[in-house]
Amino acid sequence: MALAAGGFVSGATAQEKVTIASWGGSYQDAQSKALFQPAEKATGIAVTEETYGGMSDVRLKVKAGAMTWDIVASGSGSAARAGAEGLLEPLDYDVIDVSNFYPTLKMKYCVGGDVFSTVFAWNTETYGKNGPQSWADFWDVEKFPGKRAYRGKVAGALEPALMADGVPMDQVYEVLSTEEGIERALNKIRELKPHIAVWWSSGAQHAQLMKDGEVDMTTGWNGRFDVAINDGAKAAYSFNQALLDYDCFAIPKGAPNKDTAMKFLAEISKAEYQANLPKYITYGPTNKMAYEIGKIDKAVAEKLPSHPDNAKLQLPVDIEWYGKFEQKASAMYQDLVTE
Repeated sequence: MALAAGGFVSGATAQEKVTIASWGGSYQDAQSKALFQPAEKATGIAVTEETYGGMSDVRLKVKAGAMTWDIVASGSGSAARAGAEGLLEPLDYDVIDVSNFYPTLKMKYCVGGDVFSTVFAWNTETYGKNGPQSWADFWDVEKFPGKRAYRGKVAGALEPALMADGVPMDQVYEVLSTEEGIERALNKIRELKPHIAVWWSSGAQHAQLMKDGEVDMTTGWNGRFDVAINDGAKAAYSFNQALLDYDCFAIPKGAPNKDTAMKFLAEISKAEYQANLPKYITYGPTNKMAYEIGKIDKAVAEKLPSHPDNAKLQLPVDIEWYGKFEQKASAMYQDLVTE
């Protein structure tokens, strides 16, 4: 039997273990300290952490019949697509209690782990505090000359382009639900392409770009920028017209410890763990009760993407759109990036 942190025998047997794959960097460090390590101590379930490149890696392992991960961190859109492809196990919500979750932060194959925003950030040495305040500003290379960085994958790439092109926030997904709308977004990105110095592929990369001053402006994830700013990066960002999104946890098809993984997800979905996250990275909890138990400082709460004052400025990501259109849009986007 495994010993829990207090020295007493826990309910977990020595055989109970999970291997979790996430994206590394400051994000996985925060997950580990806030969720994985405390839950390991509380349950006695042994945790092994690995890093991976996303659902493309899951696809390869599933097709090879060689799955070694029990839980993977995923973006919500990627999980929707992977679930539709048959790469993920359906989650058991009789085991995982989501009764206090925001209603949009769970789906059949993935349970929300944190709420984040895709924002535009700028170099304060280049623009001072009067940086871009909209996606139209991000595209305005005369008013804001300088090098840009933009995401190399389609998730979170098309919506800003349409807003920059004048589409109202509440009509973005309606426009994107046609091939003409996707082309309109791609053409807007083509306008900016001569000024895009880097197509970033990870949160660690876009944070480092700002820290090194390699670009003057980039898209990216708010929590990664906050970590970089705390480390001395001359950067700022805005929640205006940001994309309100969430990361989630999924169990890959063929996970060797599926039942244990379900128990572990139930544990880290509790408010007491969720409330730990903002100590390490400025992403919001998915369990509403995390705001009620007194762990999250008011000043910290006001910086989180899901705080009402910030959420009202943003476009919630439409997971159904990604389930239907991401595969087609991704192929079109990759053609643009490499053309």
